Amino acid sequence: MDAAGHRRALYEAFSGTGGAFDAKIEQALDVGIAYLEVPLGFLTRIQNGTQEIVAVVGDHDRIRPGERCPLDEAYCRRTVEKESALAVQDAAAATEIADVAYDTFELGTYLGVQVIVDGETYGTVCFADSDVRTVQFAAAEEAFVELLATLVGQELEAREYRRELQERNANLERERERFRGIAETSADILFRLDDTGTFTYVSSVVESILGYEPTTLEGSSFTEFVAEPSVEAALTEFEELLEGETVEQLEVLFSSSSGEAIPIEVNATPLRGDDGTIEGVQGVGRDVSERRERQAELRLKNRAIDEANLGISIADPQQPEVPFVYVNDGFERITGYDESFAIGRNWGLLTGEATDLDTIAAISDDVAANVSSAYEVVNYRADGTPFWNDVRISPIRDETGAVTHYLGFQDDVTGRKRTEQLVRLLNRVLRHNLRNDMTSVMGYAELLAGREDGSDYADRILDTASSLVALSEQASTLKRVAGRDRNPVRLDPDELLDAVLSSIRETEGAATIDTTIATDRGVCAGPELEDALRELVANAIAHNPSADPSVAIEVTGDDAWVDISVTDDGPGIDELERAMIERGEETPLEHGSGLGLWLVNWIVTRYGGSFRIEARDDGDGSIATVRVPGIGDEETVEEAARQPTVLFR
Repeated sequence: MDAAGHRRALYEAFSGTGGAFDAKIEQALDVGIAYLEVPLGFLTRIQNGTQEIVAVVGDHDRIRPGERCPLDEAYCRRTVEKESALAVQDAAAATEIADVAYDTFELGTYLGVQVIVDGETYGTVCFADSDVRTVQFAAAEEAFVELLATLVGQELEAREYRRELQERNANLERERERFRGIAETSADILFRLDDTGTFTYVSSVVESILGYEPTTLEGSSFTEFVAEPSVEAALTEFEELLEGETVEQLEVLFSSSSGEAIPIEVNATPLRGDDGTIEGVQGVGRDVSERRERQAELRLKNRAIDEANLGISIADPQQPEVPFVYVNDGFERITGYDESFAIGRNWGLLTGEATDLDTIAAISDDVAANVSSAYEVVNYRADGTPFWNDVRISPIRDETGAVTHYLGFQDDVTGRKRTEQLVRLLNRVLRHNLRNDMTSVMGYAELLAGREDGSDYADRILDTASSLVALSEQASTLKRVAGRDRNPVRLDPDELLDAVLSSIRETEGAATIDTTIATDRGVCAGPELEDALRELVANAIAHNPSADPSVAIEVTGDDAWVDISVTDDGPGIDELERAMIERGEETPLEHGSGLGLWLVNWIVTRYGGSFRIEARDDGDGSIATVRVPGIGDEETVEEAARQPTVLFR
């Protein structure tokens, strides 16, 4: 057979798409052996620096299918570096063949070409003989082996393509089966549309959601089943899909068989043919009716929470008396009312004796006019203690603009209001007393200047100066106490009174002080309560003209409160000063002579308590009573402590 015949035989070995790969390679190697007149032909696979024998025709102890060796020890080491054939007539003398390769395989003659698959080196196709070749390989022979290597590479590429195609087909079939399974078991609607918007497939679950059998929709345009408000948006998105875009989480209202509008969330992608052109749309539709209702409720609550970080309430004007339908934790904390108690009741829950009715009327007018309002008003907590509430109310409107609810914010601003009131009181008292006392000093000084013996006026000046110093000290004490951080702790009544009496005996003159403790409850207040009680006792002694003043301190209590009463037998409190304490303010014409009682009231009310002073019914003198939160042995400070209340009530 001439060279042309061998080439034809080579092409015939690889002709057709059928046939086993191994058989084709073996046939091609047989043709090569016959053409080159050598006893051995083989195909190798080279990976990661290792040569593996894939197929062999001929007999050699070290060249058999599956045999491996390092590439550096193989004849093919140089072959894979050359774009053309590597032809060796005498391997023992050739520099291209490593000594270790020759010692291992002992091949005298070698002709090899690298096999390229998809642009990468796959391995080599080689022919060899143990004997040395007497003549060099001809160019035609080298070209023949290069052709064989090309055909092997093409067959390997074709085999890989067939394998990938088979795998893709298998995956496609599995995907079809999976799709059919999902379509029949999924709670979502699976669908396909052609490029005109006509349903070509709808899964059976559509009947349970929209009430239609799949065959009712198939063959009809999707727009026939879309509710009017969603038609325009649905058509716009369909056009986007036909242009290659995807649709995610599009809510479309579909008309059910009963005429009800059902919100369906649609996710869809273009459906492409084998040539890549868009032939339609495929997607999934999910009934989001329940989720939509939950989201509407959640949006309402989230809006309230997002716009305020304090007390939040929502009232329903559609119900009689406009009751609360929602209160947050902040509302519970500020007012003391649990959600279960507050729901169903209205704003009147927070009003009380000191609530300004004009402010309440103004709020009601704003609510009736559906406008936002903001007011500061005295409200009452669940335990009956008053507090300053910064109230802000806003109407909530639906899509049509109709008011559906009222959103309320509550901010306990008692601390700020107490500070503002204290500053006003200090300014008024100090301004009044300084002006009056300094006027007296100037008058006495003028009289003193005209008298030889002015000791009487000098004493009066000294008394007035002492009064001013005392007033200044009282103001400093009040400022110091007011500047402390609020720190409720557990106080023992015995230890508290011992500390007060010990201090009084060091600073005041002789006095008879009797103490009675008729409760086993502790006191929940700050350490500065000692300052308040000391002021009451010292004031009772200082204003008693008797040489042996008498003071009685009595501690009583119930489940919630502890009352500490200081009773004296002095001249009693001035009616003007008592009235100012009850009202909580001073007019320009009414000023107390000292700040001691203001100090007492400041301390007691900052821990949620109250203070009152009144004349005795059984004789001369007065009774000053401090009411503060009580605390039992099993209670924690956090449980017993109360929020600050208004300064006076």
